[in-house]
Amino acid sequence: MSALGFGCWAIGGEWQGPDGSPLGWGKVDDEESVRAVRRALDLGVTFFDTADVYGTGHSERLRGRALGRHRADVVVATKWGNLFDEESKVLTGSDDSPAYVRRALTDSLGRLGTDYADLYQLHLSDADPERAALLRDGCEDLVREGLIRAYAWSTDAPGRAALFAAGPHCAAVQHRCNVLQDAPEMLVPV
Repeated sequence: MSALGFGCWAIGGEWQGPDGSPLGWGKVDDEESVRAVRRALDLGVTFFDTADVYGTGHSERLRGRALGRHRADVVVATKWGNLFDEESKVLTGSDDSPAYVRRALTDSLGRLGTDYADLYQLHLSDADPERAALLRDGCEDLVREGLIRAYAWSTDAPGRAALFAAGPHCAAVQHRCNVLQDAPEMLVPV
């Protein structure tokens, strides 16, 4: 996997929260987005991170289209947990139920044009830890079935990260850490 990854939130285009607030990066040119993904691949980027909710599915569809025959050459990460309406492009809520994990993955794999995800990430940073333990166990089932290779939690809470990390196939934690948002509690070696 390349040291640099390509974040696919922006290529999802416009979408909004239930209150009408914008959640995307504005209008995008799909052909330019496809060219950007392919150029990143040409430059050696092999890690592509998206989520089902980015552009209410549009980011996954574009990422799948752009990489097409190069699927085996890249690491594909996507996320689940948010509910949305693809038609109206509106975030409608969230679902942290174990039953939703499989349905969300099936939908994502269809949009991505693949039969497995390399990394599947819970996208609800503040999900209930007891419920999350069930989700972690559900992800283990998905690994055994070959539908995902590994899983992670997108959270800024060390305790929640540790809960997922207890799973044998937990491979990552996605959290904020940049020049504007330091996260020393997430960087302590375990």
